[in-house]
Amino acid sequence: MLEAVEKADRIILGIDPGTNVTGFGVLGIYGKTPRMISLGVIELSKTGDHYMRLSHIHKRVSELVSEYLPDELAIEAPFFGKNVQSMLKLGRAQGVAIAAAIAREVPITEYEPRKIKMAITGNGAASKEQVCEMLRRILDIPAEALRTKLDATDALAAALCHFYESGKPAAAKGPKSWKDFIARNPDKVSGL
Repeated sequence: MLEAVEKADRIILGIDPGTNVTGFGVLGIYGKTPRMISLGVIELSKTGDHYMRLSHIHKRVSELVSEYLPDELAIEAPFFGKNVQSMLKLGRAQGVAIAAAIAREVPITEYEPRKIKMAITGNGAASKEQVCEMLRRILDIPAEALRTKLDATDALAAALCHFYESGKPAAAKGPKSWKDFIARNPDKVSGL
């Protein structure tokens, strides 16, 4: 499996942070073709102390970065729900995963859950099961390889979303003001 990592032109590590289960997915880019390298979960439910869970997330993400040497990390942004305490805990989980990548100078991009779902399924309100099935089809993954927690496939979806987003051409930057427009387009404003 490591041989496939070495041949990839680019490696994207996807993370779906959580305080009970944190998912991860590793996507290799071969030319213009994305392929799954690995996916799994970091089980945290048996660790009672919240701070020890955060420590475990940091340690495991650091190990994943060392093992796969990703060029980029794509992470799911916390979902803004009604429970403020849950949001804070989820934000902490995301923060320690980001800190682990930053310590190794891995560039990070954050994606809203709806954007990830839209990129993979075309529906921003898709279920986790729908995302999993589309990943299976897009990446040609055998169904038995995806018999894991859906947090893992959500993480792989974040990585694939990043691959799609990073391949889009940059939008042309418009003028910042009328003065800027005139400076950029003197032929269109002559005679005014």
